[in-house]
Amino acid sequence: MTAAVPALRSEGTIALIAPAGPATLDVERAGQWMRTRGYDLRIFPGVYERDGYLAGSDKTRLNDLHRAFADPEIDAIFCLRGGYGTPRLLDSLDFDLLRANAKPFVGYSDITALHLAISRYAGFVTFHGPMLNADLLGDKQPPTESSLFSMLRGQLGAGSELMHPVAYPLTTIEPGIACGRLLGGNLSMIAAVMGTPFEIDADGIILLIEDVNEPIYRIDRLLTHLRLAGKLEQVAGVLVGDVAGVDQGALERLLKQTIEPLRIPVLSGWRSGHCDPNLTLPMGALVRLDAGEQRVVLEQDVVLKA
Repeated sequence: MTAAVPALRSEGTIALIAPAGPATLDVERAGQWMRTRGYDLRIFPGVYERDGYLAGSDKTRLNDLHRAFADPEIDAIFCLRGGYGTPRLLDSLDFDLLRANAKPFVGYSDITALHLAISRYAGFVTFHGPMLNADLLGDKQPPTESSLFSMLRGQLGAGSELMHPVAYPLTTIEPGIACGRLLGGNLSMIAAVMGTPFEIDADGIILLIEDVNEPIYRIDRLLTHLRLAGKLEQVAGVLVGDVAGVDQGALERLLKQTIEPLRIPVLSGWRSGHCDPNLTLPMGALVRLDAGEQRVVLEQDVVLKA
């Protein structure tokens, strides 16, 4: 079982880092947003930097991540945005440092590479959830924020069902029930690290996939890549998050063609990823997926209260 992390205190300090791409940050608005929720915001240097399509040099972005984990005054780490660049950090990560200073770490999209690496080599739960610029400061629908903070503060423990807004119907691609660690994230990034020491450990997992701006034929290619690599036959079930910009009927047909022969439960349409609302999911945590009843239930605590 993947280790839980300390719960986010009702008051404390949240670090903001930019492990991937750059973005213009309204510092005053960001600080005020955090203060109204009871938190101080510590902004690390790479947030202010820009190196082409990267937020600062690899060294800066890596140092920010390491320093945010190592600092005992930091209670949680939020990412500024996704984009590009996190795989460039993987072979320089100090997993001993991360493991010794485990704390909530939140992001999605390109941040998937870090979720996979931390799960595999540091062994603690991370959170596929909203980032500061596009999601939290972007005024996404209220479940975005409430899903994040209820998870980080420990309001959802073992036995809790992860609630999905009724306004966004789910689709059962294949019914059934499976238990396993929830792992994955951005489909393009999962495929990008295949063949490296940081590829997804798919044995018995509930695979989460989401993506954006990928046409259906590329989603087909990416899923076929995972199938040919032997990953899909290892998974216990699949939870499909938001796949933005593709026809949902075509996506459902593709999922059925690809995964139906595996006879595993598949639930599609979960509002997680490049969408509004963007719901938080615990990466590495043991969950139960009931695709027929369209439920996801935590089978372990993901944070530990003091």
